[in-house]
Amino acid sequence: MQDTLQGRLRWLTLITLVGTVFTVFVILVGAWTRLVDAGLGCPDWPGCYGRLLVPDSEHAALRHPDVPLEPFKAWVEMAHRYIASLLGLVVLSVVALGWSLRHIDGFPWRVSLALLIVIIIQGAFGAFTVTLKLWPQVVTLHLLGGLSVLMLFFWLHLRMRHFRKREAVRCQSGNVLWFTATALLVLQLALGGWVTSNYAGIACQGFPTCNSQWWPSMDLSEGFHLTQTVGPNYLHGQLHADARTAIHMMHRLGALLLGVVLMALWWRYRSLSLVRRALTLVVSMYWLQAVLGVANVLLWLPLWLALMHTAGAVVLSLSFGWAWWCWRYQGRQQGFVRNGSTAQHYRAGNC
Repeated sequence: MQDTLQGRLRWLTLITLVGTVFTVFVILVGAWTRLVDAGLGCPDWPGCYGRLLVPDSEHAALRHPDVPLEPFKAWVEMAHRYIASLLGLVVLSVVALGWSLRHIDGFPWRVSLALLIVIIIQGAFGAFTVTLKLWPQVVTLHLLGGLSVLMLFFWLHLRMRHFRKREAVRCQSGNVLWFTATALLVLQLALGGWVTSNYAGIACQGFPTCNSQWWPSMDLSEGFHLTQTVGPNYLHGQLHADARTAIHMMHRLGALLLGVVLMALWWRYRSLSLVRRALTLVVSMYWLQAVLGVANVLLWLPLWLALMHTAGAVVLSLSFGWAWWCWRYQGRQQGFVRNGSTAQHYRAGNC
């Protein structure tokens, strides 16, 4: 039985690592799909013009005569759906392998269930992205959902590594600085999604000024009007220039505020070597991401650079999650408790 248990743990540790890496790939493919304007390459869901594979132009014209088939965009969109479906299968395998271990002390079963729930919701948002014609609210939530899947996979992998080694962890209580940094990072990621979903990436020309002004004309109420009606089609956006400028400027200000808090966090924990190293990575990724953001503005948002900016956001999120882990969980041996003659329990409290 012990060999069976260890075998399952090895597989779960490996699969959660693969899931983390694969989620990064899915997010980047999704970003590429959006950047090449292929989000509506297939006007229906889950098929493409009613087919599981991209059909010919004749069938497409019969199915949706108002939406001419563009084969490249249709294949890009369907490729994204195929790999996202594979990611869902990875999540199901994690839940299936963990089912028999769910009652063992310290096994992160609730994290596995959370991952399953989030991937289901994420699939629904993928459908709504198409059926609601790239409605910015849904597109932004779809991005945040992808990052949530990523962080849950990463967190589950870290928990599995500790569980497998039987390393108990002492759970640190939260504090205002960490929670503030977390909230600002989530807000900044949401603002980034709002920028892209409203096509406001180059609403400001020039840096550090915006359209040659330090405080340009902005329409905040329209730019952040979250209850506007759906449709008919949000490809290339519907907002006027001042509203897009407002979105872009809030993203810049959010980045500035996040940087200040991250630097404060690094300064606060600079005496703890492991946490300091992790936060050094976070701060480094923040500055790299800032440089990429400025370069996107100055170079008018080239495809490859915009994709790198998305990748930077992904790596920044992962590095922040690692720093949080290093601070919140202090590994220490606390001994083992035998269950009968074979199984061992893992003491981790409610971490």
